[in-house]
Amino acid sequence: MTKHEGAGATPRSAGDGVQRYYAEFADALAERYESVTFEEVHAEVLHLLPAPPARAADIGSGTGRDAAALARRGYDVVAVEPVPALREVAARLHADAAVTWRPGALPALAPLTGAFDLILLSAVWMHLDADQRPRAMRRLAELLAPAGRLVLSLRNGPPPADRRMYDIPGDETAALAERCGLRIRHLSGGGVDRLGRADVHWSHLVLERPEEAAG
Repeated sequence: MTKHEGAGATPRSAGDGVQRYYAEFADALAERYESVTFEEVHAEVLHLLPAPPARAADIGSGTGRDAAALARRGYDVVAVEPVPALREVAARLHADAAVTWRPGALPALAPLTGAFDLILLSAVWMHLDADQRPRAMRRLAELLAPAGRLVLSLRNGPPPADRRMYDIPGDETAALAERCGLRIRHLSGGGVDRLGRADVHWSHLVLERPEEAAG
């Protein structure tokens, strides 16, 4: 059931150093990420997801946990991940999931075309610098269908020393989304880290493209 598209060269981005880290530790990261479920990680926003069947994109899909969970819930899922090693792990771990795995990276997401009813960015936004974030938000807004929802989780706490990461406040991200024509449906902070790190907490945002923005 798994499909691969565009399995050629990985698109380059300003996050190539991050990508090298995830490529080197793909198998170890898979064990860590797959130890918690989609439902645990996204519990506070599950009620705000559009009802399936709907077209969904998991951006920065990593080991495929969330993409596979969305597919099992009945969504038509495209998973976009810039690191070939992680795409390979995802396809192996979730071979039974009806997911299309694609290469691609923010802010451009060049191979991706909309419109999506749901776009998920789980622990991804934190890798974008201040110059990339406005371009990325505009691109995500462009990919949303009218009334489509963008769901983000933001890591807050000291960035690790071994990769590029930023502690981005939720209200800053929400303000950027509003400037890109999206409206805020949910914004929270202080969420517990499901991997047990005491110095890390999470903000959760749900953003919506207004129906009147169509056309």
